[in-house]
Amino acid sequence: MRQFGEGPLSRATALIYTLVIVEGLLVLTAAPGLAVLLFLDRDASNLPLVALCALPVGPALSAAVYALHHRSADITDLQPAAAFWRGYRLNAVGALKVWVPGLAWLTIVAVTLANFRATGLPLWWAVLVALTGAATALWLVNALVITSLFAFRGRDVARLAAYFLFRKLGVTVSNACLLIVAGGVVFASSEAVLALFGSLFVAMLVLGARPLFEVVRQEYTA
Repeated sequence: MRQFGEGPLSRATALIYTLVIVEGLLVLTAAPGLAVLLFLDRDASNLPLVALCALPVGPALSAAVYALHHRSADITDLQPAAAFWRGYRLNAVGALKVWVPGLAWLTIVAVTLANFRATGLPLWWAVLVALTGAATALWLVNALVITSLFAFRGRDVARLAAYFLFRKLGVTVSNACLLIVAGGVVFASSEAVLALFGSLFVAMLVLGARPLFEVVRQEYTA
């Protein structure tokens, strides 16, 4: 016989509860930067400040990935807050090791593209710079996911993140779609709207990255 907590309604309730708790903690831990970000004008001169405001987002996203990956479907055994804080404690330093350089390079790319006309370079240079920015963003997503769930050295995380861009093209395409949707939400509304749906985006990221998790677990861990 089906036990209490095993039905579809219970599983849906457990998922919604987990998403709500993780969302609250995600916003809380990213709040120092988000609070300032909301008052910045959308001007190219503010891009370095935007990057500084985004620094707390890296560890917060890492903790959310950890919490949602380890979530329980059993409504009688829900501890999303404990999982989030454990992930934050374990992964904050590792997340910053990939988040800071990735964010720095993306800022350089964004500033370059915003002021490209002043450089006098041909248009194909802008396309090349944009492609490097897109590749960096996809690499950063992979690196953040890997460092959130596995205890590798920073350089190993960087190598694996680059390697899986090509080995797991399905994951790369899934991440690209998420980044496009996230960028569209920010462009059409604001960063606050994206933050309000942060846990949902992370849940879709975790779901899409499952093939990557499995390969790393099977081939690169004891």
